[in-house]
Amino acid sequence: MDIWEANKLALFAAFVIPGFVSLKAYELLFLCAPKDTANQLVDAVAYSCLNYAILFPAIYYANFYVLESSPPIFVGFFGLFVLFIAPVVWVCALRAIRRSTLLQRWLPHPTERPWDYVFGNRNPYWVIITMKDGKRLGGKYGYNSFSSSGTSKEQIYFEETWELNADGGFERPKETTAGTLVVSSDIESIEFFHWT
Repeated sequence: MDIWEANKLALFAAFVIPGFVSLKAYELLFLCAPKDTANQLVDAVAYSCLNYAILFPAIYYANFYVLESSPPIFVGFFGLFVLFIAPVVWVCALRAIRRSTLLQRWLPHPTERPWDYVFGNRNPYWVIITMKDGKRLGGKYGYNSFSSSGTSKEQIYFEETWELNADGGFERPKETTAGTLVVSSDIESIEFFHWT
């Protein structure tokens, strides 16, 4: 039995590609660590079957009533939708459902770490970072700032570094600075203030 025959290869691709696309979209949207290859193959086939189960009415209708009389470009677009677009749509829908306040009572939040939750919202803040040695850094975490996400080691870059006054408030921006990069291993805590 030759697995490289065209029909067997097409069948293999049909039951792996949609699931693989779903897995990669899930990893990107939920910021989780990728699984090993053996587990991914089983999951890819399972997610592909789920994709076909959801799309079964559309595939059945298209196969018997639309595709035979349609131009080849429409058939190609339909195949593209089934194999690549629909699997991403299901992941986006799952993310929206899991983030809804209605389901938060029963399901855990899809974002695993508070770091990713706070910085994933991309809101601007004034921040005061207390380092493990007691030193305090103040700055503006704005739209040109950045923080690591997912499985990467936590790091934060804020675009403006500010001098703090004796009361711990923001006094003035430091001159000729292009911001500050801080590694999480040096951080004791981060305090956020609304940017008004």
